[in-house]
Amino acid sequence: MKIALIGLGMVAATHVHAVKSAPKLHLSGVWGRDSAKTADFAARHATRAFSSVHEIAQDPAIDFVILATPPNARRDIVQVLAAAGKPILMEKPIERDVQAASDLVRICAQAGVPLVIMLQHRARKASQALKTALEAGDLGEICSVDLRVPWWRAQSYYDAPGRGTYERDGGGVMISQAIHTLDLAIWLLGPVLSVQAMMRQTALHRLEAEDWAGALFDMQCGAFGTLLATTAAYPGGAETIALQGTKAVAHLGSGVLEISYLDGGKTRVGAEGTTGGGADPMAFTHEWHQSVIEDFAKALRSGGQPLASGESALEVQAVIDAMQRASESGQKQQVQQWG
Repeated sequence: MKIALIGLGMVAATHVHAVKSAPKLHLSGVWGRDSAKTADFAARHATRAFSSVHEIAQDPAIDFVILATPPNARRDIVQVLAAAGKPILMEKPIERDVQAASDLVRICAQAGVPLVIMLQHRARKASQALKTALEAGDLGEICSVDLRVPWWRAQSYYDAPGRGTYERDGGGVMISQAIHTLDLAIWLLGPVLSVQAMMRQTALHRLEAEDWAGALFDMQCGAFGTLLATTAAYPGGAETIALQGTKAVAHLGSGVLEISYLDGGKTRVGAEGTTGGGADPMAFTHEWHQSVIEDFAKALRSGGQPLASGESALEVQAVIDAMQRASESGQKQQVQQWG
């Protein structure tokens, strides 16, 4: 299958490596707003430089498009691609807030265009193993959930134009970094129903949105949970999910799943790896992106369901939206439900 990449920012090279490493997939070209940068990027990666989004949309050879622009630069592009019937794989988040995100999902649905979001932590071996264990009832009833994202970003990260602003990104640590861990918890356990939250800026950074967030939440499955996410935890560590069940406790972190059963048994799945939690935000493997891209290609060929549909990604954005409302009001907020 032939793929076009739109958006040549920080994560673009990861997508290129992912596509080039995938059998039966081919990067047919790229496009960015800066024509000189597009030409240079295309030359470095031995591919075509498209002249416009419309050229991509009108090219019958392109099977789907990877959209990796900032969230505020997507709506017009999505409308052009959807009108042309081009399936879209989009970087997270879908948009800056849940209403704008739902609009993009609706545009694609009305056009009959498949939409997938790059929530690559769902594709990791340890995450898949935990999903299987939960579905098999190995942990019993889940009583509590603890989510931790102790990341670090230097001020230079937020000095980049638009980063950490509501206008471009839609927020700070929650929508740009911790969205992965929160989405993974929802994918594993089901919807969050309500949330209490604080979202703040620490003295370690200058940015418009939050670099620290804390939350308490209730889930539809009956579990209750805690979340702590920050980019102000030097030198940065791996994000973790801990689940306490009536039969076992599970700990997921650094690509490793450890399950300790109340009867004394233990299991371990996965291998340790970096996740971009330190000063270098790109210090992670392209293999997780590759898994999502290959899964999308498979779904397009077979007509099956992809791993991370646009509609499923609305759930995590709805929780982040509720966290922002809870932080501003000081009151518990209900989470908008989708599906």
